[in-house]
Amino acid sequence: MVSVRQMQVTFDCANPERVARFWCEVLGYVVPPPPDGFDSWADFDRALPAERQGSAFACVDPTGVGPRLFFQRVPEGKVAKNRLHLDVRVGTGLVGEERVAALEAESARLVALGATHVELLRADGFNESCLVMQDVEGNEFCLD
Repeated sequence: MVSVRQMQVTFDCANPERVARFWCEVLGYVVPPPPDGFDSWADFDRALPAERQGSAFACVDPTGVGPRLFFQRVPEGKVAKNRLHLDVRVGTGLVGEERVAALEAESARLVALGATHVELLRADGFNESCLVMQDVEGNEFCLD
């Protein structure tokens, strides 16, 4: 049996580079180096056929621990709630109002980057409190 060693999370979006750079800021990820023979991703992009220019972008965890994030341009816009979303863990180990304060502080940072605050979901005895947000293209994610 083959075991999986790496995983990539792929986002459909309208503007791959914009969304990728947003997630770089959220997670501390970086843009990987361009392919051999290119000084920049912009140079690589200009070498593609016109219809493929700006069609994809990626970011990676500089520690190599987290999954690669890949962003691909699609023609249709987002029309419904995501079936899959990322949980960004910022309040680990905190409880009660201290946890809510940490979530709200991180939310303020992300709003400055272009995210949207949707709602605070308080703990119900099973789940932990989390803050539902949307990225720069309206994809939901949670701060928890």
